[in-house]
Amino acid sequence: VFVFSEGSNLTPAHHYPDFRFKTYAPLAFRYFRELFGIKPDDYLYSICSEPLIELSNPGASGSLFFVTSDDEFIIKTVQHKEAEFLQKLLPGYYMNLNQNPRTLLPKFYGLYCVQSGGINIRIVVMNNVLPRALKMHFTYDLKGSTYKRRASRKEREKSNPTFKDLDFLQDMHEGLYFDSETHSALMKTLQRDCRVLESFKIMDYSLLLGIHILNSYMKEREGESSQCTLDPKRPGGQKVLYSTAMESIQGPGKSGDSVTTATTNTMGGIPAKSHKGEKLLLFMGIIDILQSYRLMKKLEHSWKALVYDGDTVSVHRPSFYADRFLKFMSTRVFKKVQALRSSPSKKRCNSITALKATSQEIVCAVSQEWKDEKRGILAEGQSYASLDEEVLGSHHRPDLVPSTPSLFEAASLATTISSSSLNVDEHYQRDQPMLYSS
Repeated sequence: VFVFSEGSNLTPAHHYPDFRFKTYAPLAFRYFRELFGIKPDDYLYSICSEPLIELSNPGASGSLFFVTSDDEFIIKTVQHKEAEFLQKLLPGYYMNLNQNPRTLLPKFYGLYCVQSGGINIRIVVMNNVLPRALKMHFTYDLKGSTYKRRASRKEREKSNPTFKDLDFLQDMHEGLYFDSETHSALMKTLQRDCRVLESFKIMDYSLLLGIHILNSYMKEREGESSQCTLDPKRPGGQKVLYSTAMESIQGPGKSGDSVTTATTNTMGGIPAKSHKGEKLLLFMGIIDILQSYRLMKKLEHSWKALVYDGDTVSVHRPSFYADRFLKFMSTRVFKKVQALRSSPSKKRCNSITALKATSQEIVCAVSQEWKDEKRGILAEGQSYASLDEEVLGSHHRPDLVPSTPSLFEAASLATTISSSSLNVDEHYQRDQPMLYSS
């Protein structure tokens, strides 16, 4: 900064005004960057090499948002209370990342303060949830509440508006559908993150959801008009672990083969389908987690609860807020595709086939037992004195000797046995005298 002296045409002396730059908890944030695989050179190059790109803020917080030119990091201005709360949150944030690296919570990479002219500007560096390389056809900020949760007319006039809960219920009234594995991983991650936020008494957070519709024509148009190009001076793009939506819930080894193909550039999005059958890529992350349920928030909830339904306003106690948030996500936003069940006719055919096989085995067993019994009777030389004359006269007539039952009789016997769930041997021993006497 050059400050020229009045009435002088000569180049003045170079001096700087009151300018200070301060970094908070440098060792902690350095550990977080190493945990996410961010190299120091890449970090500085992304932030300092090119001018930052300003983003619009759909909320009412008044914060300024910037994105780096390589689409890696988001820089957000925060208030003094939020900066203090983040510093208090660092120990618990550290423990959560070590225990649960798969998380949709923001990834904080640095907290700084720039002081110039007596004004303190505090900024935090985070991961970018919505990549600019893919066009987001719909963007939603979801909290699970319904009180004044509709995008304003000014917001709708923007080229890329951010809609809210009531807009989602109107546009996507059937929700978004996932396969069973992806849906389970997503809901487990959301439940774990909400319980962590609840333990720190954090509320009023949102799920930032970006929806990209996979369409060949739109992709070609976006490819022609895309302004996101790789810097040739940069030695390869960095790989930030756990920063994409898919890696945040399942890890880099998973992919959505059921929805996308190998030639589709998913950019780390989560594959899903709409109620119309459209193939989608979802990008999401939990944002605005630096709002604790302190005195001002309690007063705000009490005031709104007097005028409106207290359960519908966004500001609420952390436990209720987390339960309402999860219920809205699991019942209205994210749904699981039901697996196709086998038809009753197929089940009936399978049961008939199994019954036939079982009956055939029983028939063979009964026939073999009758043959063994017949051999035993002939070997013992049983006396015919006790038999009547008709049987005695049939000594030379083998056609009158009790013979093995026919296949039809054995099948009937097997069916009777299987239907009454009785043991074959017991049934045979109980009915043996009656068969021989007849």
